[in-house]
Amino acid sequence: MKITFLEVEDEDKNKVQKVFSKAKILSGVLPEDEIIEKCQDTEILCVFIYSQISQKVIKSLPKLKLIVTRSVGYDHIDLKAAKEKGLIICNVPDYGSHVIAEHVFALLLSGIRRISEGEERVEKEHKFEFQGLRGIALKGKTLGIIGTGKIGRNVARMASLGFLMDVVAYDPFPDEDLARENHFEYVKQDEIWQKSDIISLHCPLLPETHHLVSNKVIDKMKKGVVIINTSRGGVVKTPDLVKGLKSEKIAYAVLDVLEHEKNINDNKELLEMSNVIITPHVAFYADDSMNRMYEEALSSIERFLKDEKLVHQVIGV
Repeated sequence: MKITFLEVEDEDKNKVQKVFSKAKILSGVLPEDEIIEKCQDTEILCVFIYSQISQKVIKSLPKLKLIVTRSVGYDHIDLKAAKEKGLIICNVPDYGSHVIAEHVFALLLSGIRRISEGEERVEKEHKFEFQGLRGIALKGKTLGIIGTGKIGRNVARMASLGFLMDVVAYDPFPDEDLARENHFEYVKQDEIWQKSDIISLHCPLLPETHHLVSNKVIDKMKKGVVIINTSRGGVVKTPDLVKGLKSEKIAYAVLDVLEHEKNINDNKELLEMSNVIITPHVAFYADDSMNRMYEEALSSIERFLKDEKLVHQVIGV
């Protein structure tokens, strides 16, 4: 079968070639028309999150049978069009939740322990002085978590057992066994806003979570709260976050995602704030997670070729 891989970085090509030596490997993010042009003979398509597999793409690839996305999410694929065509879709449900949880604390500590400011003082100003760089300790602080999926539960465990924090969480589908195993307590959503010193967002972007963090809930928060977002940018209403930071209701915002990632200038005011740390959606991007991502995706393709049951099938007929 003709197999095509999109968005493969140079350092990952050998992972693909080791298993599928004859596969077509394309780097970078291709526009729809170029995907259509270069994948006409493709029967199996393996993609990442920035490749938009729209209705137009699906209808224009006559031989396509299977789409495998090397990601947890699959909102970049038109599932309705895929189902109508009888395609099978596979994802990678967990390629490294612990990696993303680790990045939560990398961001958090960088902000509240003022790492960037300290580094700049030493490297640019050549001053080896601590005055004015007082940070915030984590021990004994209350961490509120929105969403206790694989990432949220890892964050809870690291916070409670590693940093000796008090951890509370909200999830629309609470699991008390999970809470006991990971050392946190479920509370109502309002209690997260009201009681937490630090709030970490780990929910999917759905109609009900769009702009979940807005003036309405920021007004309920403690003065000096810290907001962490490694989920989806649209969960936070950017102008309201900026307002909260300016008023000092929010002490720090540490973000791996933005509401307007495709047009960075729309986040200009946020980018220029000294109490904001932003990384470019890299929480997932580590050695362990990338290896796992490819292993799971390649395994799905191998199972399909052997006509075996597809473990991570999203839809199929």
